[in-house]
Amino acid sequence: MKPFLAHPFDSDRLHEECGVFGVIGVADAANFVALGLHALQHRGQEAGGIVVHDPEHGFNSAHRFGYVRDNFTKQSTMETLPGPLAIGHVRYSTAGTKAAPAIRDVQPFFGEFAMGGCAVAHNGNITNADALRRELIERGSIFQSSSDSECIIHLMARSIQRNIPERMKDALRRVEGAFSVIAMTRTKLIGVRDPLGVRPLVMGKLGDGGFVLASETCALDIVGAELVREIEPGEMVVISKGEVQSSRPFGPSKGRFCIFEHVYFSRPDSIIGGRSVYETRRQIGVELAREAPVDADLVCPVPDSGTPAAIGYAHESGIPFGMGIIRNQYVGRTFIEPTEQIRNMGVRLKLNVNRALVKGKRVVLVDDSVVRGTTSRKIKDMIIDAGAREVHFRIASPPTAWPCFYGVDTPDRDKLLAAQMTEEEMREWIGVDSLSFISLDGLYRAAGEANGRNPASPQYCDACFSGDYPVAPFDQMERGFRMRPGSETGSLADHAAE
Repeated sequence: MKPFLAHPFDSDRLHEECGVFGVIGVADAANFVALGLHALQHRGQEAGGIVVHDPEHGFNSAHRFGYVRDNFTKQSTMETLPGPLAIGHVRYSTAGTKAAPAIRDVQPFFGEFAMGGCAVAHNGNITNADALRRELIERGSIFQSSSDSECIIHLMARSIQRNIPERMKDALRRVEGAFSVIAMTRTKLIGVRDPLGVRPLVMGKLGDGGFVLASETCALDIVGAELVREIEPGEMVVISKGEVQSSRPFGPSKGRFCIFEHVYFSRPDSIIGGRSVYETRRQIGVELAREAPVDADLVCPVPDSGTPAAIGYAHESGIPFGMGIIRNQYVGRTFIEPTEQIRNMGVRLKLNVNRALVKGKRVVLVDDSVVRGTTSRKIKDMIIDAGAREVHFRIASPPTAWPCFYGVDTPDRDKLLAAQMTEEEMREWIGVDSLSFISLDGLYRAAGEANGRNPASPQYCDACFSGDYPVAPFDQMERGFRMRPGSETGSLADHAAE
């Protein structure tokens, strides 16, 4: 199967990182993993993989390009994946080969050690992967993929520890950046988060003795698992024979969870830090209405991620809410080969204006973010063509002015509109009557921090907005990236020692 073609609408979005899911203690674990990955499909649509272990058949795996529904619902495939223990991964390439994706880059990765096999699935991005890869190759490691995640397997192979969990601790102490990792041995399911807890990972209980690890709580819901708790920043859990053992491989640490998970990445029906993602997004709209009011006749979301914020904006402002833009649910990333004519249609393949609703109205459009700004211009043109009198953009995140190096596929800084223009210049370039972004403090308040952002010790990772990188992106700095003057340049070890 050919890798997915990017849809014109998708090229102006920050893309999800990856999703991971693992289960132990149930019959036909691969079927549960397939369901969990289906619930996490929004985190990666390019490819997916499942690795299983069965006492009789040993380790088996399947890696495929495409959607989970197209690859892991066939009986013929699932029959090749027997056993009570399995992990899986859905991928959007944030590291490795992007232009021509290769099946060898699709996780989970597997390694055979003296004490048995181990499969690893990683959500995040390793910021010192280039240096690690050079070192490992010089010492004789032979890499099979272009993925940064493969470094973990090779570091484990070189460890002198006598069991796989301890080897994983050794390996991850060498890794910088963001990692939520799910791994499996013949008898154990393992979950680890980096000391900052940048990417999410939760644990659930399934029936009698079954346990689940997943990127989001919505994946627990689909298999009927009960949320136990989040894996804490810097924590490793090892699950075996119905018992959970917890340790702190990196010492004490203070979390810096990715705040953009609240804005866009996570599904709105997930729970993060005890808070509903939907409610946080609705509250973002409330804060935005307080910070950037406007006289208008209609509040419209840019589907689908802008919908909760638009509901909050409408409720707080008293302006009626309406679905002024309708999303075509059946346009996928494999729709058709994008000819020049199709490219010119742009977002119209995926979005269409409800003309009868917007004609003659002053419209407030609520979207989650502005990246390159090209889609915002096209949506504005569509609304004006449908007869709107005025168009006002309200954005449910601060200006995205810095690239993310912790597991998000962000354009280079010179392609980020907010890095090149002031807010007024952005308004003129997009061509709207007004443009306002929620403030960083407003975003923090919506996420539950009543006093806003603590600049001395930020509660979240917000580097894409502030340029304050909690861990220096060493690989990118070697390639010429320059951090904002005065921003932190520490390592994960520095944070673990705080």
